[in-house]
Amino acid sequence: MALSIIVMGAAGRMGSILARLVSEADDLSLAAVLERPGEEEKLAGFRASGTLVSSDISTVLPKCPGAVVIDFTAPEATLVTARAASAHGNPIIIGTTGFSDEQTAELEELAKKSLVFRSANMSVGINVIMDILPRLTALLGDAYDVEMMEIHHNKKKDAPSGTALLLADPLLKAKGLTRDDINTNRFDVREPRKHAEIGIQSLRGGDVVGVHTVYYMGPGERIEITHQAHSRENFANGALRAARWISTQQPGRVHTMQDVLHN
Repeated sequence: MALSIIVMGAAGRMGSILARLVSEADDLSLAAVLERPGEEEKLAGFRASGTLVSSDISTVLPKCPGAVVIDFTAPEATLVTARAASAHGNPIIIGTTGFSDEQTAELEELAKKSLVFRSANMSVGINVIMDILPRLTALLGDAYDVEMMEIHHNKKKDAPSGTALLLADPLLKAKGLTRDDINTNRFDVREPRKHAEIGIQSLRGGDVVGVHTVYYMGPGERIEITHQAHSRENFANGALRAARWISTQQPGRVHTMQDVLHN
């Protein structure tokens, strides 16, 4: 039996790709597509195939029991969707970035009683790199400074990117640091680099899907680890892999791509 999928923001860059890939998959069924109020007509083409079109997730979920919701929209909208999914018992896959600490805490509360999956980057490659970074950091030791550069398209709102922060977390843990030790601005303070910090710089321009480079700079050498996303299908396929996986899991915490790769 095909797994039912609900795509939020289905007229957007990620949503439209997700809806197309679901429609093309033999083991998935596109149950519903949603857009903001007043923009539902952008999705009119889906009605011909029997797909439910709406702007109100609360009215859609009772008609789609068990369907997995996929949301790559914006923090405020995603939280509304996550609350509704939790109330109706639908799993949710979240690729949205830019959550505040308070919003993240709310998602963690919802995950105690419902299936919540969240990753700032659904790419398999990025998540494999996350596995490698702690060991590489430990082997190189304190003699190597760690910096990061991330590049994205000119429509991206958050900086550093959610992926950059995702990659930073294992680096910080390996060095015994916290996110307070991330330096994103070296323009206002004229002083040498602090040893106990990790710098993240952001570039925005054109239609770059996403490039992240971690630099290890030590005595007489430099190591660079770069991930380049060539297409948003990379992230969409990861989200669909997560959707297939989460239906067999249990609530209790927010699940991540690391869980998918290691289970």
